[in-house]
Amino acid sequence: MERKRKPDWLKIKLPLGTNYRYVKQIVAANGLHTICSSGQCPNMGECWGAGTATFMILGDICTRSCKFCATKTGKPLPLEPKEPLRLAESVKLMGLKHVVITSVDRDDLHDGGAAHWASAINAVKKINSGITIEVLIPDFDNRLELIQLIANAEPDIISHNLETVERLTSLVRSRASYRTSLDVIRKISATGSVSKSGIMLGLGETQDEIHRTMDDLVSSGCEIFTMGQYLQPTKAHLEVKEYVHPDEFARLKAEGSKRGFRIVESAPLVRSSYHAEKHVR
Repeated sequence: MERKRKPDWLKIKLPLGTNYRYVKQIVAANGLHTICSSGQCPNMGECWGAGTATFMILGDICTRSCKFCATKTGKPLPLEPKEPLRLAESVKLMGLKHVVITSVDRDDLHDGGAAHWASAINAVKKINSGITIEVLIPDFDNRLELIQLIANAEPDIISHNLETVERLTSLVRSRASYRTSLDVIRKISATGSVSKSGIMLGLGETQDEIHRTMDDLVSSGCEIFTMGQYLQPTKAHLEVKEYVHPDEFARLKAEGSKRGFRIVESAPLVRSSYHAEKHVR
């Protein structure tokens, strides 16, 4: 079947400029991974051009195979003990005031990589005085002690994405469940951390399902919510069911604010880390 043609509002600017090349050079020289490139983020040109990036730790091979995600899946390589330090030094070289860190899922590790996560956060804070940090974490199989380990490192925001509405979760995600992810958000909020989550639109969800998802997140203590258009990475991934108009994203932004989120980001090209520096309380 022929893929739906992208509307004009989804046209993406090509990466260019001195800052873009500088960020790319630092990432490559330090053997780092970014979700910007691994996840084929449409905002990579804008963000890298502004001197920001979302770093991906624990390697670039995920143990899960979600139907929407462009990140490689398979058997991951062993952890790199020096990765936290390389990450921290790269952040310093880039002169960042705010950084977003995410990771692949590492179900092969006894702690899902949580200790490595904590080391990375602590290393960035130690070398970069005054920096603010957002982390986008896996579900860690909903283990409280692992979520608490991340919270103890005191990032400014802890994010965990629902990705989609409850009905579509089993179609979109390979192992994670909607209710498990809601409970992860609830646990994050209970630590006193600022919690954040997001979903993709255009997978066949209804307005009522989106509203119900908003209510579920608010009742779980989620403060920040993002919505963006799902874009099919390859023909092997889920097809786009609908390209949601920017006016509908604007309506949903207002709806989310009305339902109790402190911050709502809602537009076709919004991704969970887009303009994340503005979300720090």
